[in-house]
Amino acid sequence: MKQTKALILFALVLIALVPRVNAQDEQRFKKIVRELSSAKYQGRGYARNGVRKAGKYLAREYEKSGVDEVTFQPFTLDINTFSGKMQMWADGRKLQAGFDFSMREYSPGVVGEFPVYHVDTLNFDPDRMFADLAKPEYAGCLVACEFWFTYRHNKAFSQLQKAGVCNNAGLIYTWPSPIKFFKAYGHRVVDKPIVWVTPEAIEGVQRVRLNVENEFLKGYETENVIAKVLGRRHDSCYVFTAHYDHIGNLGRHVFYPGANDNASGTATLVTLAQYYAQHKPEFDIYFLAFSGEDANLRGSTWFVEHPVVPLSQIRYLFNIDMIGDDNPTLYCELSEAGMSRFGQFEAINRQLGLFKNIQRGDLAANSDHYPFAMRGVPCIFLENQEGSAFPYYHTPKDDFHTVKTDSYAPVFRLVTTFIERDH
Repeated sequence: MKQTKALILFALVLIALVPRVNAQDEQRFKKIVRELSSAKYQGRGYARNGVRKAGKYLAREYEKSGVDEVTFQPFTLDINTFSGKMQMWADGRKLQAGFDFSMREYSPGVVGEFPVYHVDTLNFDPDRMFADLAKPEYAGCLVACEFWFTYRHNKAFSQLQKAGVCNNAGLIYTWPSPIKFFKAYGHRVVDKPIVWVTPEAIEGVQRVRLNVENEFLKGYETENVIAKVLGRRHDSCYVFTAHYDHIGNLGRHVFYPGANDNASGTATLVTLAQYYAQHKPEFDIYFLAFSGEDANLRGSTWFVEHPVVPLSQIRYLFNIDMIGDDNPTLYCELSEAGMSRFGQFEAINRQLGLFKNIQRGDLAANSDHYPFAMRGVPCIFLENQEGSAFPYYHTPKDDFHTVKTDSYAPVFRLVTTFIERDH
């Protein structure tokens, strides 16, 4: 009899756990990630309006989730784009855009053939480099050097980007494969072209030919997509954020799918909205899908300057970015105001056995939590980095075939349990 009672009690416990364990909708998560990383949205960038199409799709998904309100928060940005011609040859060998080379985000377009000057990094002397570049044989050359070396010697190499300072035509930064493409400083265009190239593609090369078109979009109109679920109390709220934009195109034939970065976070936002629409929360909850993150946090910065809810009413903010990976350790950053509750995250993680560890890094301006953190909002940034999908972010291979779903359910349970324990 005692054994029967114990079995019944065990069964009741299991039944009670089922709704929580299966609360996250992993199939819908995968469907949204697949959709947003498809060619239809062209990398959710600006040149071909992929970000606008993604915003409209996201609003429809919010509405399907049964939220109480969906609104758009429009803003504008200036952004440099590359959706036209994108061709490069190294000593006559054609290189592949997005894999052998890409463009620095603030580079102008460039057409022509150029000699290559390879910087001597072992015996580097800025004065000797400038003297070499003044020689007739290097007139109109492209200066090739490893990126991090140019970063350490920024004073010298920044001069090579300016018109009238040196007679070089531009620069080549080498970066190991997979080659990356960034947009953070694309709000301006420098005087001379700057090309990212893999070391093996440029090693020993004497001449380079380029045919690259850029288009600078002034005052491009985009928007944050905001959903709201009403709670029992309206005096304060929780906030979830994720950016749905990405870096778009590199030429006519290459786009950056952004499945991990950040279709994974965006899809989590939608399934969280669905969960709370079905399980009325204690406090109001906002779901902020930001545009312009890959253009230097433009959407989140606009929001904190024009908030739809007073920032002082935010009990806690969760920024979910790049969780489409399989590292058993979860990475996070917290604002100073958010540190007081970090112990709760660690306790929940241990109790539920979600991640092997939660690694806390220093607060940085690397995602949309940062503008909130700078204004005293309690917040945490959640990212699953350094797994098998991580090498592909900001490359054309960050697609539905390389993204992972291992972290989705644990992140979902971590944040929902955290809110449930706030009474």
